[in-house]
Amino acid sequence: METVIVYIDDAAYARQQLASVLDAGATDTQLPPVHWVLVACAPRMTHRISKWVSHSARENWRAKWSDKLFNEVSPWLRQRGDRITEVLAKGPLTELQAQLAAEHRSQHLLDARRPKLGHDMQPVVAPAAEAPAAGKKQPPWSLPGAIAGIFGLALVLAE
Repeated sequence: METVIVYIDDAAYARQQLASVLDAGATDTQLPPVHWVLVACAPRMTHRISKWVSHSARENWRAKWSDKLFNEVSPWLRQRGDRITEVLAKGPLTELQAQLAAEHRSQHLLDARRPKLGHDMQPVVAPAAEAPAAGKKQPPWSLPGAIAGIFGLALVLAE
């Protein structure tokens, strides 16, 4: 059974991403069952919230939030006859990814977290694994895709 680790933070967006992956892999034959390791990535809370909410209350909220997320995604995958393991991310995702990959012996990773405008998402893979190919140099600056799209739209509208 093939194992796929999936990082999710929004049920509707995750189902859309998973559907496109399953449709791309589907052919005339039925796909074999897959073991999905669903990792819930709860929204970050500001550091100021600690004045108003205790640590146990925050953890309780995170648990309820992840249960709701899993209840929206898991039944949809179980209909196919797939196996599901649910995990709540509590630390850096790079460390969790290394631990899950070793534990489940999986090389497959799907980052199905909804991109948010103006918000940098925590990386899932360690930066050393994302190093550019030998001989290729990356530019000293980068521009997020949403910002580039806005600039492109402004240029089109300006004409």
